[in-house]
Amino acid sequence: MSPDSDSPASLPLEAANRKFNHGFPALLGFEFLEWREGRAVLGMQVTDRHLNLAGLIHGGVLATLLDVAGACAGTFCPYPDRVRKAITLSMTTTFTGQSGKGYIRAIGTKRAGGSRIFNSTVDVYDAEERLLIIGEGTFRLRSGSEDPRGQPVDER
Repeated sequence: MSPDSDSPASLPLEAANRKFNHGFPALLGFEFLEWREGRAVLGMQVTDRHLNLAGLIHGGVLATLLDVAGACAGTFCPYPDRVRKAITLSMTTTFTGQSGKGYIRAIGTKRAGGSRIFNSTVDVYDAEERLLIIGEGTFRLRSGSEDPRGQPVDER
């Protein structure tokens, strides 16, 4: 599919995961469960390396998932070889629960936005559907990402 053809409503998950298979996202180890216009759902298996000294998920892990899911909710690009990028302008977090090892999900939803700035809300749940963190972020599209067709993915 080329950026000039009609785009699909969602991106194949393996293509979405390839866009984030380097750097800090790869170190964290999340995966896309869903990614479409206005919505991103990330999942992650929490292991010992994600826990704090109390044996609970480190708040930085949860905040990172919140940040990425919120940004991705506003940067969907349906083309596997292209990407849209955003930077976080502000983010609020409210920790609502605790959990240890297991699978967690972050659900990001774009709520509003203009040509460059958008807002998203995110909820993160553990495997028992307990709400662990809620938050919202304000993001700015990076130059070249205003176009829904995005830019070529940097090959690393």
